[in-house]
Amino acid sequence: GPTAFLLCRFFIGFSLATFVATQFWSSVMFNGKIVGTANATTAGWGNLGGGVTQFLMPVIYTGLLRYGPPFEAWRMAFFVPGAAHIFVGLMVLFFAQDLPDGQYRECIKAGDMSQPNAGRIFLQGIKNYRMWCMVATYGFCFGVELTMNNIIAPYLFDQFNLNLEIAGALGSLFGLMNIFARSVGGMVSDITADKYGMRGRLWALWIIQTAEGALCIAMGLLYTSLPATLVVMIFFSLFVQMAEGASYAVVPYISKRSLGICAGFIGAGGNAGSVVTQAIFFKGAYTTHLGITYMGIMIVAVTLLVIPVYFPMWGGMFCGPKKGVTEADYYLADFTEEEKEAGVASSILKFANEAASERAAVNRPAMDQDNITLPK
Repeated sequence: GPTAFLLCRFFIGFSLATFVATQFWSSVMFNGKIVGTANATTAGWGNLGGGVTQFLMPVIYTGLLRYGPPFEAWRMAFFVPGAAHIFVGLMVLFFAQDLPDGQYRECIKAGDMSQPNAGRIFLQGIKNYRMWCMVATYGFCFGVELTMNNIIAPYLFDQFNLNLEIAGALGSLFGLMNIFARSVGGMVSDITADKYGMRGRLWALWIIQTAEGALCIAMGLLYTSLPATLVVMIFFSLFVQMAEGASYAVVPYISKRSLGICAGFIGAGGNAGSVVTQAIFFKGAYTTHLGITYMGIMIVAVTLLVIPVYFPMWGGMFCGPKKGVTEADYYLADFTEEEKEAGVASSILKFANEAASERAAVNRPAMDQDNITLPK
């Protein structure tokens, strides 16, 4: 019945949490030189799965029609992705490594890390204003991607009188850009950080996402020309997904202690952004092409929230770092004096040392783990 169907859909939705788990995992497994590329590639290929599914599931369903009527075939088709989920989950459970230094239980047993205080970690995460800025901006890159995936095929069908199959095939190009586009955004962030540090990452994110908004506006204004719309759509998709990759190149540095909380809230901001943009622009108040144009204007406006993101040890887009503030000062501020004395913060010191790579190249020290000490 419908209740069972809705419950199944509800619990299937929990599988989306694997995005956050993956971003957290890749953030702790890769160092600052390549973390942007690593996060962007894992997430981009995850999004690509949605595009592949659009092609693959109808093929599986059609093949299963040979063995049963339609009402059975579509149900049997779901066993394929379900089995793939279970297989990959078991592979991660039995063969994956939690941290570069080993499994969580081994690190805790060896005294290299402590049992986490979930309540304090949550509070430290939600108190960090940088996370909320990124929640909003990510809502207007990943959220826009979700919105465009929903509206693009019907828009091409209605606006240009295309046949439904052709409209669907052309619309799928938007999602298929994930093959490489999100990775490119992460790579651009890593390249700029190599010379300019975190300030370079922030500038890269702002430029890429502002360009995304400008292309969205252009796409809406070109509603009379199918070729022009398709060309701009491709570049629009490129910059949407580059902005997603550039966003998650910044996320690992917002809070080391509350990284999972920050990654989760920012990822949820993407879904929320889709809900907001669809409710405002595509529920009948505007024609679709006007909705696309106005959405582009809103993207440009919300992306301005990158400007106030400021790290005292590295600076922001327009302000340099505070003199005398180190990475250890920033990341250990999330711990109480009692926790520091008890050694709870000791595992953060290695990250603080590596995070010095986010300084501009001219201010970057030689890496020496032995020189890192707790601030007094």
